[in-house]
Amino acid sequence: MIIKPDIDKRYKQIELHVCNEELNDEVKSVVRELHEIFDETIAAVDERGNRCKLAPSEIISFYSEGQKVMALGASGKYSVGMKLYELEEGLAKKTFVRISRSEIVNYRRIKSLDMSVTGTIKITMKNGYETYVSRRNIARIKELLVKDNL
Repeated sequence: MIIKPDIDKRYKQIELHVCNEELNDEVKSVVRELHEIFDETIAAVDERGNRCKLAPSEIISFYSEGQKVMALGASGKYSVGMKLYELEEGLAKKTFVRISRSEIVNYRRIKSLDMSVTGTIKITMKNGYETYVSRRNIARIKELLVKDNL
């Protein structure tokens, strides 16, 4: 692995490029680790009322429950003080995609997709959580699959 800085005035912010002749497991691993290091954290409250910070890479899904926005993480449920559209704007460019009016999922945590005969898509996450893509978001999920080869 070669690591070298490239200092030039054309860069307005720090850019990290991972280059290789092919997209293999090592490249995916490096990119995943960089995301975990540099992704922002989200303020949340756990089920016991303790304040905490969540890394987006740990989140499986953000969803509406009543008047609250909840985050489903690997270690439980959390209440988040942001609206879904705010989360979508900030996180969609990274690893999250809206699947319905009330849910955004981390597509790096998707284990499998089941496309049924009726035209719906059932998503199974790596932790076993299952959810469905609404009809209006099916095209977005299919576009994502083609783009990232999930």
